[in-house]
Amino acid sequence: MDNWRVAVLGDGGVGKTALAVQFTLNCFTYDPTIEDAYRKQLVVDNRMCFVEVIDTAGQEEYATLRDQWVREGQGFILVYSIASRQTFERLEIFRQSMRRVKRGDPIFMLVGNKCDKGYEREVSKEEGAALARQFGCEFIETSAKTAENVQHLFMNLVRALRKTRNIEPGPGPTKPVKDDKPGGRRIKCVIL
Repeated sequence: MDNWRVAVLGDGGVGKTALAVQFTLNCFTYDPTIEDAYRKQLVVDNRMCFVEVIDTAGQEEYATLRDQWVREGQGFILVYSIASRQTFERLEIFRQSMRRVKRGDPIFMLVGNKCDKGYEREVSKEEGAALARQFGCEFIETSAKTAENVQHLFMNLVRALRKTRNIEPGPGPTKPVKDDKPGGRRIKCVIL
């Protein structure tokens, strides 16, 4: 079973906690946090995995803690509210923090949350998709309130993270993965 630590980053009020709670507990709640962690075991592509979600504070006064959260994370969810252009425009701050701490291009997904509030929309789906192309990541719109695309978000992130470790989908234990050498094979294993 593979294990992943995922940090959820974005401005305050975009629904980071609500996404984490909806994913792990299948319910909707609003509870402002400084830092919290949620855990869930799930099956992605016929393979069991364990995901720990680090729910972070988005307020600027917690920016010094952000580096720690990024250091601990293996994958990231960069969230904005579709009903707030300001949260969309501040995404670059969080992306730069990830790139600086991880020294390169971390695995992350761009998420436009609160898609149930289409009547309050300030950021179009096309703008979100264009920013994701610019960032070089996947994009999805979610609603933590209605659970729309929440499981899909985390499953896609797990798939992207597995590619970094060459973990192939499929039933049973981890399959052998071709080595860079012609005809060479190596076996990946997990020690618990």
